[in-house]
Amino acid sequence: MSSIDGMDIGVFLPTGQDQWAAHGPRELVAFARRSEELGFSSLFVNDSLLGPRIEPLTMLAAAAPVTERIRLGTGALLPVLRRPVQTAQTLASVDQLSGGRLTVAVGAGFPGRFGRPLHELSQVPWERRFTRLDETVALWRALWAGAKEFHGEFHSFAELPPTTAPFRVGGPPVWLGGATPAALDRTGRHYDGWLPYPPDPADYAAGLAVVRAAAERAGRPSEAVAPALFVNVRIDRDAEAARRTMDAYTRSNYGLPLAETEKIQAFALGAPDEVAATLARYASAGARHVVARLGALELDGQRDQLEKLAALVGPGSR
Repeated sequence: MSSIDGMDIGVFLPTGQDQWAAHGPRELVAFARRSEELGFSSLFVNDSLLGPRIEPLTMLAAAAPVTERIRLGTGALLPVLRRPVQTAQTLASVDQLSGGRLTVAVGAGFPGRFGRPLHELSQVPWERRFTRLDETVALWRALWAGAKEFHGEFHSFAELPPTTAPFRVGGPPVWLGGATPAALDRTGRHYDGWLPYPPDPADYAAGLAVVRAAAERAGRPSEAVAPALFVNVRIDRDAEAARRTMDAYTRSNYGLPLAETEKIQAFALGAPDEVAATLARYASAGARHVVARLGALELDGQRDQLEKLAALVGPGSR
């Protein structure tokens, strides 16, 4: 199978307890190593308090010393639920331990029942969460640059102590997830990358154009924003078999059938050539960094999908 031209391909670690329970979480370290052996470009983890899982920054700290080349990422970390100074130090520490391989994709969380409970558990107001997110990232960057003080609307410090410096000057790149008009504008003005999951490649192309225009208005080069894509992938003998398994996955993960979830998220499902064709459409729309969430409920299935995706995309795409 030929590679997907112009794209690098990464995968999500299956950190939810339901996925690794039969084998134990230490198997996730082996999964990380295998992902690098297969040549994938990145290894991402997601963030939630709704359901037991291996905490994402803990997972990346465990993956850092057992890998050498693969990029480590969050997709998406929820910064406003964490104390910002401590989080900046944790992120810098992971960046140091990985030798500068960390990418931090952030978000403000899903609306409604997927997002509000997280704020209640963290005792953080739901209102103005987007402004709070941007200010938190600005505080991280200030700390990574060695700032002695910081004054914002939500966080103000007349004196900041020295903190752990990241491996790279300026700190790890910070990407934003989201595709609302406001999120597109903020991505172009403030962030290093864009990690959305639009179900239609045409929407991806349109959103990327808005991001790049916003970057240029802010005096930044349009190529300053890395164009990434979060996509759910299931490779099977045919589309019907892939949809059956992915439907069980989305019901378990979101409590929603596939028919509803695919209205709001990107999916690449079916036989290898069908999955390749879907990814190629996103490549044509401008996506250059793909992070694939593998559609399998248990770790053995995740491993199988990892091998199938590696065989599909070829070494030129990883």
